[in-house]
Amino acid sequence: MNKTVFFLLLSLLLGCVTINAQEAKKSELEQRADAEKQKGSLISARYSYIRAYEDYVRKGQTRKGVESGVKAVALYYRENLYQEAFDLARNIDQTIEAADKQAASAVKASMHYLVSKERMQMYLKMRRAASTMDHLNIMERYANLSSEEEIKNDLLYNKAIYYYTFGPQEKGNAVFKEMASKLTASKEYDKVDEVYKTLIANGRRSNNASLVAQSYRSYMQWKDSVSALKLADETGALKQRIAENEASIAEKDSKLSTRAWVIGGLGVLVGILAAALAVGAFVMLRFIMLTRKQKNTIKQVNENNALKAQFISNIASQLEPTLRKLDQKLPEVKALTGFTEHIQTLSELECNSEEAVEKEDTKMPPYCEGVMDEVRKKAKSGINLTVNAPNMSAKINKEYVSHILTYLLNNAIEFTPEGGTVSLEFKKRGVNKYQFLVSDSGPGIPEEKREDVFKPFLEVRDLTQGDGLGLPICRQMAMKMGGDLSIDPSFNKGARFVLDLYA
Repeated sequence: MNKTVFFLLLSLLLGCVTINAQEAKKSELEQRADAEKQKGSLISARYSYIRAYEDYVRKGQTRKGVESGVKAVALYYRENLYQEAFDLARNIDQTIEAADKQAASAVKASMHYLVSKERMQMYLKMRRAASTMDHLNIMERYANLSSEEEIKNDLLYNKAIYYYTFGPQEKGNAVFKEMASKLTASKEYDKVDEVYKTLIANGRRSNNASLVAQSYRSYMQWKDSVSALKLADETGALKQRIAENEASIAEKDSKLSTRAWVIGGLGVLVGILAAALAVGAFVMLRFIMLTRKQKNTIKQVNENNALKAQFISNIASQLEPTLRKLDQKLPEVKALTGFTEHIQTLSELECNSEEAVEKEDTKMPPYCEGVMDEVRKKAKSGINLTVNAPNMSAKINKEYVSHILTYLLNNAIEFTPEGGTVSLEFKKRGVNKYQFLVSDSGPGIPEEKREDVFKPFLEVRDLTQGDGLGLPICRQMAMKMGGDLSIDPSFNKGARFVLDLYA
């Protein structure tokens, strides 16, 4: 009994290690999406799955990207958002072809199969038999091109569900028999069990008492046979282990005294392993306690940072009345006044980073032209200012986006020499992703300084030459809108800032 308990605990421990190793293979975005889905936050989970899909594809991990993408498709049609689901599925198919032009046809087929399967599930939910069958045929073509046996088994499973949903019953029975035979042989009992339950549920919905009775009788017979198979496997494995142990003991020594020493040695080994397990449990408990302590420490640090930001903001507010009494024409006073205003703005953004911002539907061509007209008045002559925005609308927070674009354009104009070009572009990058791009043909920003420009208070500055808070404030505004502000590393004809926003 002690040995059984020990090996059970050891198996559970190894199982946990395996699960953690599998989780570690997922990206942070996909893990976040899984957690949000488990909590029931379907909209947030869908958004995170789409970001994980785009992130995987950008890194060249197309298969993982497709798996995250189809999870987002499933969450769309789960809430009856069929148009969005079909659009995303089409985008994923195009991504497979574009990202894996050199990939083997079997690899691409296995990924296309996953997308077609979600389309089939949508038509099944909408009770459209003909369209469902069309996509089953497409899935069969991809399954034949693929070399994965698991996909072929999954195809049989979906065929059985189709025939038990739409008929004819005889074809469902034939496919089910083939599938049950293969899955039972490969010990995939859960899938067979699920099809049986679906068959019984369909019989109840259609008030077909004979189908329910026949299905339930077959189900119980199958359960008994599976139980017998499991028992036979366990008994056979146990007998084999007993035989191997007896043979090993007999080969080493047939004397009773030697066997006693072996048993005693095994007992000592079990005791040592039990002690090691106890030590491991103690270490694990201590690790859990330390983790909780670290979480409390992090929470305290975040609270302290918030208090520091509020404190700095209060100091700036208290300085402002005094500064207003000084001569605002002096460049030093003017610079210090601007510095206190920037500090207040940055502190407020950091303290209220979790608050949602309002968005309104905005036509892009007139909006972008309006922003450019504001800075055009201040631009020195000889600089070419261009706007490129397609005739479409997007939901944005005008206050924050206008602040960011105006600041970036003014900076670009300042650093662009006569005869140069400053441009503002708007682009749609995905189903729910938009970009504003501000480019100039100036000297550009050195690679080693590109990340530092977004960090406040890195160096002591002469405030009359600028306080260095403009870009940190712009990035904080972008993050508050759920997006980001960055420098395009591939642009080498000057500098290009990219404002990413999500619908």
